[in-house]
Amino acid sequence: MSSPQDFLNVHRTEGSTMISAAAVELRAGSHLLLDAATFRVAPGDRIGLVGRNGAGKTTLTKALAGQTLPAAGTITRSGDVGYLPQDPRTGDLDVTARDRILSARGLDQIVRDLRAAETSMAAETGEKQERAMRRYARLDAEFTAAGGYAAESEAAQIAGALGLTERQLDQALGTLSGGQRRRIELARILFSGAQTLLLDEPTNHLDADSIAWLRDHLKGYKGGLIVISHDVDLLDAVVNKVFHLDANRAELDIYNLGWKAYLGQRETDERRRKRERANVEKKAAVLLAQADKMRAKATKTVAAQNMARRAERMLGGLESERAHDKVAKLRFPEPAACGKTPLRASGLSRSYGSQEIFTDVDLAIDRGSRVVVLGLNGAGKTTLLRMLAGVDTPDTGQVEPGHGLKVGYYAQEHENLDTTRSVLENMKSAAPDSFGETDVRKVLGSFLFSGDAVDKPAGVLSGGEKTRLSLAMLVVSSANVLLLDEPTNNLDPASRAEILGALSTYKGAVVLVTHDEGAVDALEPERILLLPDCVEDLYNADYRDLITLA
Repeated sequence: MSSPQDFLNVHRTEGSTMISAAAVELRAGSHLLLDAATFRVAPGDRIGLVGRNGAGKTTLTKALAGQTLPAAGTITRSGDVGYLPQDPRTGDLDVTARDRILSARGLDQIVRDLRAAETSMAAETGEKQERAMRRYARLDAEFTAAGGYAAESEAAQIAGALGLTERQLDQALGTLSGGQRRRIELARILFSGAQTLLLDEPTNHLDADSIAWLRDHLKGYKGGLIVISHDVDLLDAVVNKVFHLDANRAELDIYNLGWKAYLGQRETDERRRKRERANVEKKAAVLLAQADKMRAKATKTVAAQNMARRAERMLGGLESERAHDKVAKLRFPEPAACGKTPLRASGLSRSYGSQEIFTDVDLAIDRGSRVVVLGLNGAGKTTLLRMLAGVDTPDTGQVEPGHGLKVGYYAQEHENLDTTRSVLENMKSAAPDSFGETDVRKVLGSFLFSGDAVDKPAGVLSGGEKTRLSLAMLVVSSANVLLLDEPTNNLDPASRAEILGALSTYKGAVVLVTHDEGAVDALEPERILLLPDCVEDLYNADYRDLITLA
């Protein structure tokens, strides 16, 4: 069976356009995100879509994938599009992970029908058995035409490269962690043979080995590719073009350059804009000053007006100088008073069916303590945090709240947000009664939610915006124990730096799950808990090497 790469080479036409956008306008409510953008994505284009959190990158990829419509303009697609959203959701959680991946080429249903025909051939006799045999022969031919066992092997190889085990592939989606399910969606898209890939933060939840494999895979991709990522190494290795979505000007700047060359060119462009602006502003100021003098004479009024209009035209024709990107100013809450050990867990275990995830976890979280939970994907890190937060119930054991406990839980998949409620309503639900609406709006403003943005349903927010809202809810919570599950995912470098600064100064207790070495360095943990073995130890530099691998 041919690979997705071979599929592309056979079906694409040299010089053809996979996606074409003409005068596209995007809006979030009344807020203009992108104004009259025209571009195309051709075979071999590996485009890095960059811009600050909330600039509209996710909104643009959704429109390109056909999941939403632009406010104006047209988008046309040629061939299949594989789209990986930041928070992928699948409808049927009873489907196995393997079948979910195989469904990208329709193989899942053929395999199920083959198994059913095999059962009928063994159980029936006479005419019914013969019908089952004919059905089996037809399905086997269909299976072979679709790639057959070679395609199954290819799917398994892709899944394995992304850190998914054979055991996990045979599990139902509903029994897997959010990170595992996201890797299954990525595997499904890479297996699909789509001519164009739209990948929104594809390295989230991947370990170091899987990220290295993905870089190599995408680097050789021959179709059209747009990737949103804050992984600078991925962008440097993969992209040959950069689309910069400028939130201040609502414009898409297109650079036919690789990542490092783009960074240099962008700085050159900004210095040029700054020089031009200074020069034109100086000339316009001279014209306006002269116009003011001439207005004093009645005979010079018309000439003064013409001179002033000329100065305004000069200023209006300028390319705007890049404004500094706004960044949410983050400081975690002053923790409420509590006892010596505000949170304790004893004998916690969790299994999914016959699959044991972890067993006999004992953990005491003292006031102000700092703990990092490490373990390979699927070891139960997120499940443990959900138990400590009271979201999930353990199979055995118990979580015991201590005196004055106030938990602040940051969920990596943002399931703590009520997606049907507005930004403002979510925020009010987290704030204490002493916070009035004015106070809540003030905090939201510091997290870059103002005006109509506070009335948007949480479900339409980008991954970065959901992250900011979740963090804002923590800030007003007065929590004395923070449970943080991958809090730096989906954040641009400036926003990530704010998180790290907040972690380093927070006075309460923290239990952290992360692949981000910088987050662990900022936290300066005292202890680590290693899952699924439930080994607890004092933190030392030797454990740092496990962070990106876990």
